[in-house]
Amino acid sequence: MPTRFRPRSGRSREFEEEYAHDDVIVAEGEAGRHMYVIQSGQVEITKRIGHEEITLAVLGKGDFFGEMSLLESLPRDANARAVGPTRLLVINPGGLLVRIRRDPTFAFEMLHRLSGRIRNLNRRVVELLEQHEDGPAAEPAMLYAGRDDPAPRAAGAPPEDRR
Repeated sequence: MPTRFRPRSGRSREFEEEYAHDDVIVAEGEAGRHMYVIQSGQVEITKRIGHEEITLAVLGKGDFFGEMSLLESLPRDANARAVGPTRLLVINPGGLLVRIRRDPTFAFEMLHRLSGRIRNLNRRVVELLEQHEDGPAAEPAMLYAGRDDPAPRAAGAPPEDRR
């Protein structure tokens, strides 16, 4: 169970929590509307695949997690667990907007780190596709398609006329 500290500067949009080693911070599938910025310690991000729990990342001071649930209002996509004593800044959706307005460099830093995560994931997807003996395991054109994206098209093909 985390130790909760008073809101920073009297604001309820941000507060700090402290976790002991192995404390679960968020669980995959649970509802959540906060993101976390690691002030000290480390956080292991894991995901259950079948009967196995796979480590996706170990994050340290200055890293953040939970932004996907905050931004998309969807259940948590992975588990987060404290590795050693860990102190987190907890930010709610309104707090994120206030922080970005007051400190635009915070938004730039978030975008920079998210871009790095995407770049690493792209590299890993390519490695996995290259290792697959029978060709790509998934339709490569679908890798960037989202829920509401139009059907994929061949590279270099003109977009459909949507009149």
